[in-house]
Amino acid sequence: MNSTMLIADTYVEVFARNFTIVFLGIIINSINGVFVLTFFKSSIFYNDPRYILYIHLVINDMLMVFITIVLSVMAYAWPSVPLPFCIILLMIASTTHKNTPLTLAGMAIERYIAICKPLHHSQICTVRRTYILISLIWGVGVLPNLADLIVFSILRPLPIFTRVLCSSPNLYNTPYHEQQSKLTHGIYTSAVWLILLFTYCRVMVTARRANTDKSSAKKAQSTILLHGLQLLLCMLSYITPVIDRIYAPLTPALRTKITFLNYLLTNLFPRLLSPLIYGVRDKHFFKSIKGIISCRFVIVKVKPTCKKILK
Repeated sequence: MNSTMLIADTYVEVFARNFTIVFLGIIINSINGVFVLTFFKSSIFYNDPRYILYIHLVINDMLMVFITIVLSVMAYAWPSVPLPFCIILLMIASTTHKNTPLTLAGMAIERYIAICKPLHHSQICTVRRTYILISLIWGVGVLPNLADLIVFSILRPLPIFTRVLCSSPNLYNTPYHEQQSKLTHGIYTSAVWLILLFTYCRVMVTARRANTDKSSAKKAQSTILLHGLQLLLCMLSYITPVIDRIYAPLTPALRTKITFLNYLLTNLFPRLLSPLIYGVRDKHFFKSIKGIISCRFVIVKVKPTCKKILK
């Protein structure tokens, strides 16, 4: 009887955790989907490099939330998956994770050029170059994953149809992978923080000049500070393994609950708050969002005017 109740409780807890994750994922991606819909509704947004980079951040986070939720549910529902399928999912999840700070750095550089080099902004920050930058971001984000895959193929050659437990610690568990992960995260975050610090200081110096539009410069300062806050939220996911290693051994009975709450606080919620704060803060974007949500259409009435011609 006790073992039966334990199994029943375990299944209930597993179902509750997966239901919560899927439900929150649907809410997060639905809210972010409104931002994507708003972006494509107006040419003002998809012809502006700043909004293009922002919506890339939103779509990237939506993809990351979807893939991580799929991996989390698969750990219970489909624990043994084909190796190629697992590698593809892990590569997408890891690449989107690295793309977020790189996109924030690109957004900060765009604001720096707009304020500090306004005469050259239209020539430097074009739509074409913005899409090239996004391609470079994906290229830089995927390179460490390709290196992991090559090392894995050399050190642990497995048949292509092998079934594995699909998780990064289980698949990439060599000392090289651990060191490479720490080095990559350190380089990426350090580079992004240096870019944010440099652009903020340059914008702050420019704001003090008399011949500069101080209101625009102050807005740019606030925007770059907001990118710093977004980066802090995204960096919470870096401490997820640390929290698991510290607290899970202390309370083995609550290990799954700690891991679950840790995942919610450090991975899911930042992917909601980061785009939401930026999208609501922008005046034009927020106005368009309100129009879509309320489904109101402005009807312009044109009244004919009669002109009297005096003879």
